[in-house]
Amino acid sequence: MRTYDERLTAPVGLWVGVWVMSLVLGVSFYAALGPVAGLLAVAVPGVLMSVVLVRSAAVVRVEDGHLTAGPARIPVDALGPVQSLDAEQARHTRGPGSDPAAYHLIRGWVPAGVRAAVVDPGDATPYWFVASRRPDELAAAIEAARAAHRSGA
Repeated sequence: MRTYDERLTAPVGLWVGVWVMSLVLGVSFYAALGPVAGLLAVAVPGVLMSVVLVRSAAVVRVEDGHLTAGPARIPVDALGPVQSLDAEQARHTRGPGSDPAAYHLIRGWVPAGVRAAVVDPGDATPYWFVASRRPDELAAAIEAARAAHRSGA
Protein backbone atom coordinates (compact mmCIF):
# COMPACT_ATOMS: atom_id res chain seq x y z
CA MET A 1 0.00 0.00 0.00
CA ARG A 2 1.45 3.36 -1.06
CA THR A 3 1.13 6.10 1.54
CA TYR A 4 3.44 8.75 0.09
CA ASP A 5 4.64 9.47 -3.44
CA GLU A 6 6.70 12.42 -4.67
CA ARG A 7 8.81 13.03 -7.74
CA LEU A 8 11.60 15.56 -7.28
CA THR A 9 11.57 17.12 -10.74
CA ALA A 10 13.53 20.18 -11.77
CA PRO A 11 11.62 23.47 -11.44
CA VAL A 12 10.22 25.27 -14.47
CA GLY A 13 12.82 28.03 -14.11
CA LEU A 14 15.63 25.56 -14.66
CA TRP A 15 13.96 24.21 -17.80
CA VAL A 16 13.46 27.74 -19.11
CA GLY A 17 17.11 28.55 -18.36
CA VAL A 18 18.32 25.51 -20.29
CA TRP A 19 16.32 26.42 -23.38
CA VAL A 20 17.08 30.16 -23.21
CA MET A 21 20.80 29.42 -23.04
CA SER A 22 20.45 26.98 -25.95
CA LEU A 23 18.61 29.64 -27.91
CA VAL A 24 21.32 32.22 -27.18
CA LEU A 25 23.96 29.72 -28.31
CA GLY A 26 21.93 28.97 -31.43
CA VAL A 27 21.60 32.64 -32.36
CA SER A 28 25.34 33.09 -31.93
CA PHE A 29 26.10 30.11 -34.16
CA TYR A 30 23.48 31.23 -36.68
CA ALA A 31 25.09 34.68 -36.96
CA ALA A 32 28.57 33.23 -37.36
CA LEU A 33 28.02 30.00 -39.31
CA GLY A 34 24.52 29.99 -40.77
CA PRO A 35 21.13 28.38 -40.15
CA VAL A 36 22.19 24.72 -39.98
CA ALA A 37 24.83 25.41 -37.34
CA GLY A 38 22.39 27.65 -35.48
CA LEU A 39 19.69 24.99 -35.42
CA LEU A 40 22.15 22.35 -34.25
CA ALA A 41 23.47 24.69 -31.57
CA VAL A 42 19.93 25.11 -30.22
CA ALA A 43 18.81 21.50 -30.50
CA VAL A 44 21.82 19.49 -29.35
CA PRO A 45 22.56 21.18 -25.99
CA GLY A 46 18.86 21.79 -25.34
CA VAL A 47 17.94 18.14 -25.86
CA LEU A 48 20.99 16.83 -23.96
CA MET A 49 20.34 19.07 -20.96
CA SER A 50 16.64 18.16 -21.04
CA VAL A 51 17.61 14.49 -20.84
CA VAL A 52 19.85 15.29 -17.85
CA LEU A 53 16.99 17.11 -16.11
CA VAL A 54 14.53 14.28 -16.73
CA ARG A 55 16.98 11.63 -15.53
CA SER A 56 17.89 13.64 -12.42
CA ALA A 57 14.31 13.57 -11.14
CA ALA A 58 14.15 11.23 -8.15
CA VAL A 59 11.20 9.30 -6.76
CA VAL A 60 10.50 9.38 -3.02
CA ARG A 61 7.94 6.83 -1.94
CA VAL A 62 6.65 5.11 1.19
CA GLU A 63 5.07 1.86 0.09
CA ASP A 64 4.59 -1.64 1.51
CA GLY A 65 6.68 -0.94 4.61
CA HIS A 66 9.63 0.51 2.68
CA LEU A 67 11.04 3.96 2.05
CA THR A 68 12.30 4.38 -1.49
CA ALA A 69 14.50 7.40 -2.15
CA GLY A 70 15.95 7.52 -5.63
CA PRO A 71 17.70 4.21 -6.32
CA ALA A 72 17.86 3.17 -2.65
CA ARG A 73 15.25 1.37 -0.56
CA ILE A 74 15.09 0.58 3.15
CA PRO A 75 12.45 -1.10 5.34
CA VAL A 76 10.78 1.44 7.62
CA ASP A 77 11.34 -0.81 10.63
CA ALA A 78 15.11 -0.26 10.12
CA LEU A 79 14.57 3.46 10.69
CA GLY A 80 14.28 5.33 13.97
CA PRO A 81 12.18 8.43 14.58
CA VAL A 82 11.97 10.74 11.59
CA GLN A 83 12.76 14.43 11.82
CA SER A 84 11.26 16.91 9.38
CA LEU A 85 13.87 19.53 8.43
CA ASP A 86 13.26 23.05 7.19
CA ALA A 87 15.62 24.62 4.63
CA GLU A 88 18.21 25.78 7.19
CA GLN A 89 18.28 22.49 9.10
CA ALA A 90 18.52 20.55 5.83
CA ARG A 91 21.37 22.79 4.66
CA HIS A 92 23.27 21.95 7.85
CA THR A 93 22.58 18.22 7.44
CA ARG A 94 23.77 18.30 3.82
CA GLY A 95 26.79 20.47 4.63
CA PRO A 96 28.71 20.97 7.88
CA GLY A 97 26.66 18.41 9.83
CA SER A 98 26.91 15.74 7.15
CA ASP A 99 28.23 12.26 7.87
CA PRO A 100 29.89 10.74 4.78
CA ALA A 101 28.64 7.29 5.79
CA ALA A 102 25.00 8.44 5.68
CA TYR A 103 22.68 8.04 2.70
CA HIS A 104 21.77 11.39 1.14
CA LEU A 105 19.22 11.96 -1.59
CA ILE A 106 19.90 15.58 -2.49
CA ARG A 107 18.43 17.68 -5.25
CA GLY A 108 19.73 21.26 -5.37
CA TRP A 109 16.30 22.64 -6.17
CA VAL A 110 14.64 21.03 -3.12
CA PRO A 111 15.65 22.94 0.03
CA ALA A 112 13.96 20.87 2.77
CA GLY A 113 13.86 17.20 3.68
CA VAL A 114 13.70 14.56 6.38
CA ARG A 115 16.34 12.80 8.43
CA ALA A 116 15.84 9.34 9.90
CA ALA A 117 18.35 7.46 12.02
CA VAL A 118 19.07 3.91 10.90
CA VAL A 119 18.50 1.59 13.89
CA ASP A 120 19.38 -1.69 12.18
CA PRO A 121 22.56 -2.91 13.95
CA GLY A 122 23.67 -4.69 10.77
CA ASP A 123 23.63 -1.46 8.75
CA ALA A 124 26.65 0.86 9.03
CA THR A 125 24.65 3.79 7.64
CA PRO A 126 24.00 6.21 10.53
CA TYR A 127 21.02 8.00 8.98
CA TRP A 128 19.14 8.75 5.80
CA PHE A 129 18.61 12.30 4.56
CA VAL A 130 15.92 12.55 1.89
CA ALA A 131 15.10 15.82 0.15
CA SER A 132 11.38 16.57 -0.04
CA ARG A 133 9.16 19.47 -0.97
CA ARG A 134 6.68 18.18 1.65
CA PRO A 135 8.90 17.02 4.54
CA ASP A 136 6.14 17.03 7.16
CA GLU A 137 3.97 14.72 5.03
CA LEU A 138 6.91 12.42 4.27
CA ALA A 139 7.88 12.20 7.95
CA ALA A 140 4.28 11.44 8.91
CA ALA A 141 4.01 8.74 6.22
CA ILE A 142 7.22 7.05 7.39
CA GLU A 143 6.09 7.18 11.04
CA ALA A 144 2.67 5.78 10.09
CA ALA A 145 4.27 2.96 8.12
CA ARG A 146 6.59 2.18 11.07
CA ALA A 147 3.61 2.10 13.46
CA ALA A 148 1.65 -0.12 11.09
CA HIS A 149 4.60 -2.49 10.75
CA ARG A 150 5.03 -2.69 14.53
CA SER A 151 1.34 -3.46 15.02
CA GLY A 152 1.45 -6.12 12.30
CA ALA A 153 -1.07 -4.39 10.03
